[in-house]
Amino acid sequence: MTSFKIAIPSLIENITIIESFIDNAREKFDINDDIYGNIMISVTECVSNAIIHGNGKDIEKKVHIELHFSDDQLTFIVSDEGTGFNHDTLKDPTAPENLERTGGRGIYIMEHLADEVKYENNGSKAFLTFYMN
Repeated sequence: MTSFKIAIPSLIENITIIESFIDNAREKFDINDDIYGNIMISVTECVSNAIIHGNGKDIEKKVHIELHFSDDQLTFIVSDEGTGFNHDTLKDPTAPENLERTGGRGIYIMEHLADEVKYENNGSKAFLTFYMN
């Protein structure tokens, strides 16, 4: 298994660092365009959630990103220093009664673009897995 790690301060502008991290992974692991697009959207959304909701944009807190490659799959692990959230209480943003809400779409998008999404540490650690085949 190959793995890489990076940590960034909780500034939304640091999403560009994550985009470069993903671009480097694309080159190293020869990721095709469809999977690359799904990874870019899902992982940057997850990091954005960690910065804004997990760490409350506290620059003293970091977001940690790990990339693991093994057996034709990539797994991105994104963790923040917040207290987490209850994934089971999130409302479906596609339900008619929730269409007017401005938030809550990021996790829905992540879960539809990644092949697997799991959470640990009360939701402050997310695992996004993408199959290469």
